[in-house]
Amino acid sequence: MTDTAAEDHPRADHPRIEPSTRVLLRDLGIRPDRDEWIVGRMSTRTFVAVPAAGARAVELLGEGHSVARTAEILRAETGEELDISDFVRDLAALGFVARIGDRPVPDTEPPRATLPRLRPRHVRYALHPVLPVLVAVLLAAAVAALIRRPDLVPGYRDLLWSPHGSLVLVSGAAAGWTLLLAHELAHLVTARAAGVPANMRLGTRLQFLVMQTDISGIELAPRRHRLTAYLAGIALNLAVASSLVLVLAVTDTGTTAHRMLAAALLLSLMPLPFQCMVFTRTDLYFVLQDLTGCRDLYGDGLAYARYVLRRVVRRPRRARRAGTAKAVDPSTRLPAHERRAVRLYSVVLVVGTMACLTFLAAVTIPADVTLLARAARGLGPDHGLAANADAVAVLVILGGVNILWVVTWWRNRRSGRRRSARTG
Repeated sequence: MTDTAAEDHPRADHPRIEPSTRVLLRDLGIRPDRDEWIVGRMSTRTFVAVPAAGARAVELLGEGHSVARTAEILRAETGEELDISDFVRDLAALGFVARIGDRPVPDTEPPRATLPRLRPRHVRYALHPVLPVLVAVLLAAAVAALIRRPDLVPGYRDLLWSPHGSLVLVSGAAAGWTLLLAHELAHLVTARAAGVPANMRLGTRLQFLVMQTDISGIELAPRRHRLTAYLAGIALNLAVASSLVLVLAVTDTGTTAHRMLAAALLLSLMPLPFQCMVFTRTDLYFVLQDLTGCRDLYGDGLAYARYVLRRVVRRPRRARRAGTAKAVDPSTRLPAHERRAVRLYSVVLVVGTMACLTFLAAVTIPADVTLLARAARGLGPDHGLAANADAVAVLVILGGVNILWVVTWWRNRRSGRRRSARTG
C-alpha cells in the first residue's frame, strides 16, 4: 500500500534577515492545487500548501529579488502587506533555502531510498499512457474467458491444492509475500519514474501486517502521475490475476499445475477487497484523498471523530462547574469541500475500525490461538513425521507473522516518538 506524508520541520536558527537580503532557494517543485499551490522538494519528500501569494513569493525570491523588493511587488499585485522575512524563515525551516545572504543554510539528510540505483530514466515506461490500456485489455480478456468458462472462477477450495497442510501453508506464504513485494514494487517503480525517491518498509494497519511504500513527494507530480502511482499495485494484482485466468483456460483441469495456478489466482485477488478498507489508508484511500482535494483526510477525519465522541460523552453540567472551555469543531477551519469529505470519512473511519477490531477479538485471535495450540500438541515423538512437519509449519508461519506484527508495531511506534521529539 502507498504511504504519503509530509514531515514537520522545526524552525532553526538562521542568519538575520534584512530588507536587502537575497536568498538562494533549493531545487523546488511547484504546482497549482484548487485554490492553493503545492511547493516542495522531491529529494527530501517535504511539501507544503501555500496560497497564491505564497507561490508568487517563492517565484520572486527564486528570481533573486530581495526581501524588500519581493514584498513591494506583492503589495502592488495583491494590495496586501506581507511579512516576507517571516516567510523566508518558514521556508528555511522546511529545508527549502540553500543560502540566506552570504551564509549557507545547513541541509537535512534526505531519507534513504529503496533501490537507490534505480533512476527515473530506467523506469520511464511505467508512466506511459498506453500501460493502463494494456492492463484493461488483459482484464477484459480474462473476464471474457471466465464468462465462457465459469468453472475457472476461483473458490476457497482452490487454496487447498495439496492434501498436505504444511505444503499449502508454505507455498501460500511464499506466493503471498512474493505478490505483496511485487505490489509494492509497482508503487515504487511508478513513483521513481515521477522522480520520487520512494522507500519500502513493513508497517501495521490495525491488526494487519503490511508492506508499505512511502511515496511522499508524489503530491508535486501531475494528477495522472499521482493516480497512476496510487493505483499501480492494484493494477499489478489485476494483471497477474488476468494472466493466470488465461493460462488456466488452456491448462488441463485436475492436474497439479491447474490446481497450483488456481491457488495462485485466488492469492492474487485476495488483497483487492482489503484495498476497499479506506479507513486503514490503503491505496484507494490516497485516490479518495486526491480526488476530494483533502490535505490529510485520515488525520482530519480522526480529529473530527474524537471531537464528536467528546461531545457525546461529555457531561455539560460537570464541564461548566469545572470551567472547561467548549470544544471547537476542528473541521470548521477546513474549506467547505474538505469539511464535507472529512465528516463523511470520519463515519467510515469509526465504523470500519470498530468492525475490524470486533472481528479481531471474535474470530482472528480465537482462531490463531486454537491453531497454535493444536500445533503445539501435534509436536513430539508420539506423532508421525507428517504431523510434526505440519505442526512446525503452523508454528513458524502463523507464530512468525504474529511476532513480526508486534515487532513492527513497536518499532514504528518508537520511531514515531523519536520523530515527534525532534520536531517538537
